[in-house]
Amino acid sequence: MSSWVEGKVVEINWWTPSLFSLKVAADIEPFCAGQFTKLGLEINNKKVARAYSFVNAPADPLLEFFLIEVDKGALSSHLAQLGEGDNIWVNTKPSGFFVLDEVPKANTLWMLSTGTAIGPFLSILADGKLWRDYDRVVLVHGVRHNTDLCYQDQIKATEKLFPQFKYVQLVSRETPENGLHGRITHVLSNGELLSYCNIGEFAHDHHFMLCGNPAMVKDTTALLLEMGFKKHRRAEAGHITVEQYW
Repeated sequence: MSSWVEGKVVEINWWTPSLFSLKVAADIEPFCAGQFTKLGLEINNKKVARAYSFVNAPADPLLEFFLIEVDKGALSSHLAQLGEGDNIWVNTKPSGFFVLDEVPKANTLWMLSTGTAIGPFLSILADGKLWRDYDRVVLVHGVRHNTDLCYQDQIKATEKLFPQFKYVQLVSRETPENGLHGRITHVLSNGELLSYCNIGEFAHDHHFMLCGNPAMVKDTTALLLEMGFKKHRRAEAGHITVEQYW
């Protein structure tokens, strides 16, 4: 089987002038929640492709991706022009190790994300398998503006179904309508995040999954290391699992 298959755009949803979601019908190999694949288009007689995480649960019939249109982006600006019924190349082989099978069981699972990097966490939540391994799950979504907080209906539905789930909106450039103001490192270090979640302390039976821009991942990892936590590796269990989002 070729590593690429031609899929079809079934739905496009614009959240803001730059943030949008694509739902695509494509016959690809099974994936695990938290993984990614590549999307591609023929541009000037050349296939241009980039990696995007799945937002949907593995059992869903349609593939969903959460994207940002980058000004003059080699691919995203073209993906933003797609409409329902248009064709798109999808790599058939999902990739990535940002999955719960690679994460140790813990009392509390912290999902720390920025921007469109909330995508793999939404897939993990929709898959539903995490509730058997974690007593408490906290999803933190760091964005610049309140309007960047997407997928609110889906997240609120998860909150209603699972009382052990806590969602934290984190807005850096304006006063949040709900949640906290600042950046992930700020609310981690000053105690605001713990207080907001009604959790006494960060403990060694917690695990931290980080997904977002490289600066957030680097700075948050460094902070957690200073706090006494360790990077998680297959050969040696730890507390920090990371995925950089570009």
